[in-house]
Amino acid sequence: MLMSFNTLVFYMFAAITVFAALRVITARNPVHAALFLVLAFCSSAGIWILLEAEFLAITLVLVYVGAVMVLFLFVVMMLDINLEQLREGFWRWFPFGAMLAVVMVFQMIWVLGNRQTAETGAKVIKHAANYSNTKELGRLIYTDYVYPFELAAVLLLVAIIAAIALTLRRRKDAKSQEPNKQVLVKKADRLRIISMVAEGKEDSAQ
Repeated sequence: MLMSFNTLVFYMFAAITVFAALRVITARNPVHAALFLVLAFCSSAGIWILLEAEFLAITLVLVYVGAVMVLFLFVVMMLDINLEQLREGFWRWFPFGAMLAVVMVFQMIWVLGNRQTAETGAKVIKHAANYSNTKELGRLIYTDYVYPFELAAVLLLVAIIAAIALTLRRRKDAKSQEPNKQVLVKKADRLRIISMVAEGKEDSAQ
């Protein structure tokens, strides 16, 4: 039995995602690892499009690839990272990482091999041509999941405020302007007029 076009495209994107994810953790250069992570995000967005989740796919590309990963890539390129120091503890933590990877693979196999999960995944809903994934997602967020959505927004706001508070440090050598004091300045505070004798008058006086 020949595979359909959607199944073939899915396996292609899945293979690219797995390869890029492996290269993220095995690449020696951090810049190359960041670029492979961008490739993993793009291929994951392709899988989202196959699942008719166009809004999530575009969000994944615009937010993670277009903003977060580009910023991370620039930071990695600007920092002078000591690669030898980063690789020192690799083999020490390798057994723990391998054990964690085995547990994750076992969980995925158990979920995908479960009869209830397989029966649920077999019944794929085919939507009409005028179906809007963005509209449906917005309806669910602001009706059934409005309280978790607001709670996530509050947590993000608290995280932003905490990050600003932790990184805001007053330096003694920093120079800044204070407009309220600049407006109240008078002429006598900044300007001093002194009387000086011209050279020609001094010669004539002598």
